[in-house]
Amino acid sequence: MFGGSKTFGQQMSLGCIMIGIEGLVLTECDRLRLMHPAVAGVVLFSRNFQSPEQLSLLTAEIHCLRHPRLLVAVDHEGGRVQRFKQQGFTHWPAMSRLGVLYDERPTLALSIAQDLGWLLASELLACGVDFSFTPVCDLDYGQSHVIGDRALHHNPHVVGQLAQALVNGMQSAGMAAVAKHFPGHGHVLADTHTDMALDERDYRQLHSADMQPFAHVVQHHVAAVMAAHVIYPQVDDQPAGLSAYWLQQVLRQQWHYQGAIISDDLGMKAVADLAPAAELVRRFVQAGCDLLLLCNDWQQIDDALVGWRQYDADPVQESRLIRLHGKPKQHQGLHGLQLSVAWLQRMKALAQVGLVQWQRMPH
Repeated sequence: MFGGSKTFGQQMSLGCIMIGIEGLVLTECDRLRLMHPAVAGVVLFSRNFQSPEQLSLLTAEIHCLRHPRLLVAVDHEGGRVQRFKQQGFTHWPAMSRLGVLYDERPTLALSIAQDLGWLLASELLACGVDFSFTPVCDLDYGQSHVIGDRALHHNPHVVGQLAQALVNGMQSAGMAAVAKHFPGHGHVLADTHTDMALDERDYRQLHSADMQPFAHVVQHHVAAVMAAHVIYPQVDDQPAGLSAYWLQQVLRQQWHYQGAIISDDLGMKAVADLAPAAELVRRFVQAGCDLLLLCNDWQQIDDALVGWRQYDADPVQESRLIRLHGKPKQHQGLHGLQLSVAWLQRMKALAQVGLVQWQRMPH
């Protein structure tokens, strides 16, 4: 099982592409894709989840295919964006609830955010998931339907503080955090899943507001940053994830960021039609991304892998990705975790402020 397996798979470097898989178990087609040298791991969705036991078996098989083990990740923020929320997993609130609590009791909100980060991460780690694409560091301008209550707050300082508390909680459980969507997605109306998105503000406006939460978590060594598919034409004519300016000049040179840079899903309409799959991956890597997501379009995934048949790993890039491997502090599975004192105390704290509906079961 995760964290304790003595089985090591084939010795291979980690690639740069993270792909989706088809269902509840690995198919032969899945295995062939996962053994491709350009692949770095798997993004899980609701279609891949039936129960904690099934999920644990699935992640264990993925991890045993290769050494270093493939990464397993999921979008698991809480609220509208949570892939596993039944059969034992806690359904976490939308992160805006933390912002509401901060306005009333800021010190308590930071403590609760850290507890929530620990709980969310621990439940995933207990089933073999390495990391979640969390936290959202975008600001809530009250106009982006795709961000909306996923944002922690409208104030950059508050978002930075709450995001860092979530990161601290996740890290204390043994999970890397991913700050998204750099340099800020909250101001645009368009949904990058279906449309091209433009943010017409200039660098000064972005830097004084949306970029501040990202700067805060980067200064505190967040393990990964996900770049937005948004274009900021006053700064660069490319989406942020395709922009050497945003990724190399700002993140790497100005901010001295040493963690992993991750693209959003290359299957999203904001970027999917810009180039054939293999060329699109090449352009994202050239811009400065360490990990590219190809989640749901099997033809796009296969086209990218065919085009990257001769992939040669970059040791620096690989080292950034290896740091995203989960390092759980306990190994008793989800049920055992939820009987532990650490889990029960934190759940009680969240229940007391109304963030979860939970009552300790009598013995």
